[in-house]
Amino acid sequence: MSSDFEGYEQDFAVLTAEITNKIARVPRLPPDEKKQVVANVEKQLEEAKELLEQMDLEVREIPPQSRGMYSNRMRSYKQEMGKLETDFKRSRIAYSDEVRNELLGDDGNSSENQRAHLLDNTERLERSSRRLEAGYQIAVETEQIGQEMLENLSHDREKIQRARERLRETDANLGKSSRVLTGMLRRIIQNRVLIVILAIVLVITILTAITLSVRRH
Repeated sequence: MSSDFEGYEQDFAVLTAEITNKIARVPRLPPDEKKQVVANVEKQLEEAKELLEQMDLEVREIPPQSRGMYSNRMRSYKQEMGKLETDFKRSRIAYSDEVRNELLGDDGNSSENQRAHLLDNTERLERSSRRLEAGYQIAVETEQIGQEMLENLSHDREKIQRARERLRETDANLGKSSRVLTGMLRRIIQNRVLIVILAIVLVITILTAITLSVRRH
């Protein structure tokens, strides 16, 4: 499940990087090429939305105990998607204003262009900062998961060691019980042998007494 999510995640990262690059290029492109790039960005934005939907479906199928990290990633990607759409709208507005100025023969608005460039640069910096923050958060969550796994492994190891110690104690107790039973059996056999010997001696004594009594008479 996580492998499918990571595959969509990589495709989304590549696609958003291309979209960001094209949005930044729009103000500097010739009019004909701008129109083509704008149409291409619209198509790629739709593809990015579809990837987000697929990723969202994958996250819903992940077990609740492991879903937290992926949910945080999804929130970050959705924020990034919203930012890309906002940047694209601003780029399209700047593009529409430029087309209108060309139709009206207006060569001014240089300050507006500079302001648009400053806004684009600011947005890019903010987006990069958010990506770094999201990456740091993912790294922290991954480290926490690793620590939890190590703790679980440590607990499992302790349980296995305790189980081994119990088995050893059980083996030792069984050995002691076996020795006790062997001793008891040996004593029982010895007692029976003594009883048999005593019985034989008693019978011989009786027979001897009877024989002597018969001879006297």
